[in-house]
Amino acid sequence: MRFAFLLAAALAAAPAPPPHYASLRSDKVYLREGPTYQHRVLFIYHRKDYPVQVLAAYESWRRVRDVDGTVGWISQTMLSDARTVLVTGQGKAQLRSSPAPTAPVAADAEPGVVGKLKACKPRFCKIAAGGVTGWIDRTRIWGVDAGETID
Repeated sequence: MRFAFLLAAALAAAPAPPPHYASLRSDKVYLREGPTYQHRVLFIYHRKDYPVQVLAAYESWRRVRDVDGTVGWISQTMLSDARTVLVTGQGKAQLRSSPAPTAPVAADAEPGVVGKLKACKPRFCKIAAGGVTGWIDRTRIWGVDAGETID
């Protein structure tokens, strides 16, 4: 109980960095209840490059949220600054040859596909997945903020 109070006080005193996205560095990453190895494991991710949103930092630990809204702590050594996204929604998402809704379809991506984020325009983001690069409607991906642009 005392540790939880001290942690809450430390987090409240430190200026919070703005939330940002990161990705998992390994195929086995533990999401913990708190920022130590002694805290209970809430979930084990088995997907390298899976995107997470970093919400807070405490020493060498990062509080993260995943696409499902699950929140917990991951050691910073298990995170990468490489930006990735997760294809979401129902049915296949189309990857287009340019950032236009009428551009030719280069490939289809199933929900659950993880792609490397290359660029983002207001409506489309350029991703690379499975050897294919294309533009996907940003409403079909998780891992970028609304209005975020990347060149």
